[in-house]
Amino acid sequence: QVPLVESGGGLVQAGGSLRLSCAASGGTFNRYAMGWFRQAPGKEREFVGAISWSGGRTLYADSVKGRFTISRDNAKNTVYLQMNSLKPEDTAIYYCAADVESKLVRRVYEYDYWGQGTQVTVSS
Repeated sequence: QVPLVESGGGLVQAGGSLRLSCAASGGTFNRYAMGWFRQAPGKEREFVGAISWSGGRTLYADSVKGRFTISRDNAKNTVYLQMNSLKPEDTAIYYCAADVESKLVRRVYEYDYWGQGTQVTVSS
């Protein structure tokens, strides 16, 4: 088990920024690729982005490319999602997830461990 805890969500105006954090405890965090997903009410959980175990490679959904940035600090067992130029359509619960096979992947079922989520609300 790799407990994951997200934080940093909140209410922000359109055009604003937020930085989400995902802290891991236990396991071997620095061996795992990490992903961020989001789920809006009435919609399926969707891929936002992912980062390799080393932080050297990233992958983003087209909808956030150029606005969101994923980074990680393996010494702190933490992965971050910097969100800039936020839009009302970015409103969702944001989840981090760990892939123990350490691949950069987009599908929900390919991730093994999940956090509880943090709410992000963007007002217009």
